Amino acid sequence: MKMSLRAKLIISFLTAITICGFVATIISVRLIDTGIIQQEKYKVKNDLNSARLIYQQEVQKTADIVRFAALKFLIVDAVINNNVEQLKKELEERRKTEHLDILTLTDKDGRVLVRARNPFIYGDDQSNNAVIAKVLKEKQIAAGTVIVSKQELEKDGDDLARQALIKIIKTPHSTHSSYDQSQEHDVSSKEAVDTEQVSSNGMIISAGAPVFDNEGNLIGILYGGKLINRNYDIVDKTKEVVYKDAKYKGKDIGTATIFQNDLRISTNVLDNDGNRAIGTLLSDEVKKQVLENGLTWTSPAFVVNNWYISAYEPIRDVQDKIIGVLYVGVLEENFIDMRNKTILLVLGLMFVGMIIAAAVAGLLANSILKPVENLVHASGLWAKGNLDYRVKTSGGDEISELCETLNNMASSLRERSSQLRKYTDEQIMKSERLLTLGRLAAGVAHEINNPLGAILMYTYLSLEDMDDKETLRKNLGKTISEASRCQDIVKGLFNFAHQTEPKVELANINDILERTLQVMKDQVLFRNITIKRALHPSLPKLSVDIGQMQQVFTNIILNAADAMEGSGELTVTAFETDDKKYIQIEFADTGTGIPPENIEKIFEPFFTTKQPGKGTGLGLAVSYGIIASHKGTIEVKNAPGHGAVFIIRLPV
Repeated sequence: MKMSLRAKLIISFLTAITICGFVATIISVRLIDTGIIQQEKYKVKNDLNSARLIYQQEVQKTADIVRFAALKFLIVDAVINNNVEQLKKELEERRKTEHLDILTLTDKDGRVLVRARNPFIYGDDQSNNAVIAKVLKEKQIAAGTVIVSKQELEKDGDDLARQALIKIIKTPHSTHSSYDQSQEHDVSSKEAVDTEQVSSNGMIISAGAPVFDNEGNLIGILYGGKLINRNYDIVDKTKEVVYKDAKYKGKDIGTATIFQNDLRISTNVLDNDGNRAIGTLLSDEVKKQVLENGLTWTSPAFVVNNWYISAYEPIRDVQDKIIGVLYVGVLEENFIDMRNKTILLVLGLMFVGMIIAAAVAGLLANSILKPVENLVHASGLWAKGNLDYRVKTSGGDEISELCETLNNMASSLRERSSQLRKYTDEQIMKSERLLTLGRLAAGVAHEINNPLGAILMYTYLSLEDMDDKETLRKNLGKTISEASRCQDIVKGLFNFAHQTEPKVELANINDILERTLQVMKDQVLFRNITIKRALHPSLPKLSVDIGQMQQVFTNIILNAADAMEGSGELTVTAFETDDKKYIQIEFADTGTGIPPENIEKIFEPFFTTKQPGKGTGLGLAVSYGIIASHKGTIEVKNAPGHGAVFIIRLPV
């Protein structure tokens, strides 16, 4: 079933729109997807900066509390006077007021004098504590995050040790490994899952400040800190300040977490039961990047049970060792839904656009096809011969230009048809004249040929029998000459009137030309004529009557010699035409040429420009007939400058 042009136009238009829309949709979705994710990555980086600032503020706050307490007169005086009871009372009151989990005073060598939380244990050496060791070395305040073992936590109270105790929970995308060589319960992930192993160490934001006497001598070190394990002040403050506690489908959009190595010890990320996901592990990908390589990591990550656009950075202790990770993240589901809604919106707009495009395509198809239908109608009329019909045009577009061009073509066809008809009529009349003339010539030749023969015979007999009378002999000689000329004319008429079908055979036109020229060159007429040949060496053979072709070439060459009056140059050329359909033979002489008024008459019978008695005017007419019988053409034109050129084309 053939498809109409209208349907093809509409389908092509819709196909182009669909492809463009599809490509635009894909690009738009990719740009939107990439843009949203990149924007959120940038935002999460800023959120991580805010979380770090909150964390550092907590460290600084602890340092300020300890520093101001170390400067307090009552504490300094109690240390100088070794007033333990006063120290216990003052330190415990300060610890509770400032909400510290640990507040301990050591002597100048790092041995514990008083533990505010558990004053019954004292005298142990704390100089190996990183913060206290730094204060002892630098004699100035030091603050940071440290990992404290279970045994050290128990010295300040069993409740602190229990608060630090966290069961390790295996989560997707994570495997647990030993993250603290000093930890008692350091186990592999399989052991942690199978035996429900726990982490008992604690992560503490701590600060130490030197205590000086009135002379500026170091007399002790005041050490305090807050246990981060199960303490949610920092992470909840981060969520409140950075994310305003926003929710999406009942879930917190923003979350924050503090990891002790790869273990969540403080977080507002919830597990499947809606509880804080304490004890869950960091994903292996993030663990390798942040904990092992010490780099910041920003990308979508699987957190406990959901995907978040996350940012992680390492937490370092006072010795610059990585001991944990600070995390913030934004729920990715929010942006996935936003992307999906955008895709649906773009697809909807594309569908509506296709409907509108279909309507527009129909209108455009009609506007294009209406002129085309007019052209089809006009073509039918022109094909039937009505070349006076014209297509109406309007506007200045390409179709209007096409209509105008076709109108001009119809006008040209009408004009050429008229010229062709006129030329055809002339040729028919010419052929009819030649046919009539041929019949007339045949009749005349038949009627006068026998009397002429008798006249010549009796004139010869009389000439032989007469005496030596010079005047009468000359007159009889002239009679014989004129009678012979009449006989030649009659012979020419006979040949013209009785042209026979050529006896064709395959022949090389160059060979025929060479034989003809070979005969001509030895005649007296050609002694002062230079003959030049330009014959293509590999011409295809033609089906011709060799004798008739030689007769045509002889007539043309003799005419050229007469035109040059026995002196000049004759150039004979033979080659194959560009379309490979004809062999073209040209005879160019350097004679006087042919007057323009005689060009059209040159092939007419009895037309000649030679002196009376020099020719019959039938040679070129006979040549014309021979070439026509070979389905070829012959024409003549004046050469540039001087001379004439006869051009013969014979079909291959």
